[in-house]
Amino acid sequence: MLVANRGEIAVRIIRACRDLGLRAASVYAPADRLAPHVRLADAAYPLPGDAPADSYLNIPALIDACRAAGAQVVHPGYGFLAENPAFADAVAEAGIRYAGPPPGVLRICGDKARTREAVTAAGVPVLPGTGVVTDAEVAGAAARVGFPLLIKAAGGGGGKGIHLVPSDRHLPDALRLARGEAHAAFGDDRVYLERWLPGARHIEVQILADGAGRVVALGERDCSVQRRHQKLIEETPAPELAPAVRGRLLAAAEAASRAVGYLSAGTVEFLVEGDAFFFLEVNARLQVEHPVTEVVAGVDLVAEQLRIALQGRMSLTRAPRPVGHAVEARISAEDPYEEFLPVAGRIEEAVLPGGPGVRVDAALEPGMEVTRHYDPLLGKVIAWGRTRAQAIARLRRALSETVITGVPTTIPFHLWALRHEAFVAGAHTTRFVQQWESRDRGRDEPLAVAVAAAVEHAARRAPRLPAVPPSARWLAAARAEGLRDG
Repeated sequence: MLVANRGEIAVRIIRACRDLGLRAASVYAPADRLAPHVRLADAAYPLPGDAPADSYLNIPALIDACRAAGAQVVHPGYGFLAENPAFADAVAEAGIRYAGPPPGVLRICGDKARTREAVTAAGVPVLPGTGVVTDAEVAGAAARVGFPLLIKAAGGGGGKGIHLVPSDRHLPDALRLARGEAHAAFGDDRVYLERWLPGARHIEVQILADGAGRVVALGERDCSVQRRHQKLIEETPAPELAPAVRGRLLAAAEAASRAVGYLSAGTVEFLVEGDAFFFLEVNARLQVEHPVTEVVAGVDLVAEQLRIALQGRMSLTRAPRPVGHAVEARISAEDPYEEFLPVAGRIEEAVLPGGPGVRVDAALEPGMEVTRHYDPLLGKVIAWGRTRAQAIARLRRALSETVITGVPTTIPFHLWALRHEAFVAGAHTTRFVQQWESRDRGRDEPLAVAVAAAVEHAARRAPRLPAVPPSARWLAAARAEGLRDG
């Protein structure tokens, strides 16, 4: 099998191949030539350049690598070409199987407005909204939907091309920005409108569907903690979700999957407000947060994708009974003190956690370059517990053991979030990150500055001593905000 991706997801897929007795080949851009996903593979094939268009988005080069490897199946991972029907077409034309949805399904799910129409016909509740709108139609359509609303890219995903419109006077600028981002990210500037629910939770359902017509919903994940419409913390089961609502949500996800003819692993996303829920989209790929479902359901989702691709059938006949609770923190090279700005640099030190109930999916090691060419995700730390409280406590402990130097990371935010009363109570919504951004940081600022200066001085004077915590600012902020994890 050839893995048409990089980083932690490529490592994850290669490991699934090992478990199934399959040989795995990887591809790599020049900057990734020494990366873990290259070393772990049975064979590795170079791509022409570091820019995404020359490397992991380069369909002809990826097909050439497949032929060189003698690949019988391709796994796209997530991001890059994972939801691109042209890539799935090229794989099929080369006589190779594709470990993901077929091109026709990708075309339906990639058109968010078209997907809304399909699931509405199947009786799945959707938010008030529109189909694709032109510039001439947008003002009238917005008045009918009502403010606040979102302008969303029709051909997009991953939080790109989405803009909040509080009132009609913000509409022209938001429309221009949404169209520009959508065109840059997807080559498609079509947009549609959707009502915004400011107090909602973002809950998604993991599904598996095979060629025998079986569709299985493997439980839900709460993904409400997010910035720029991209997720930071995910967990399963969703806290404070009534059993009756959960049952209707899983049934709606199965109905939506059948409505688009889904095949392989995928996710149906919803907004939930009280006992009501509304369809958002179908993510036609493996999700970054799939490990929390795996550890609670006891299912290897990548292995199931490969079984569906190679044999046409998954190993499941029904969803297994979930056991315990799992929470995942995405560790990215971003500065949470500067609006989660992505940062490039070299990893100086990387000490990853372990212990009971802890899983780490990462491709992270000292000396690794974090470039601006690719997503800043470094890895994920997943904690399982018999209860939600135990899972959260284990994740706090694991993150406090994690040392990453050379670039700022999102770990300070995670340590703050995992102690926040709203998160601990399961009462957080999609506006949770705004509480981090608006918190009062002035109270202990002199202490923070003093601690930062002391740590930086010690690091310069004693470079051979054991590593200090991930950064001077991390330690200063942890002390100033009353965290006691490290």
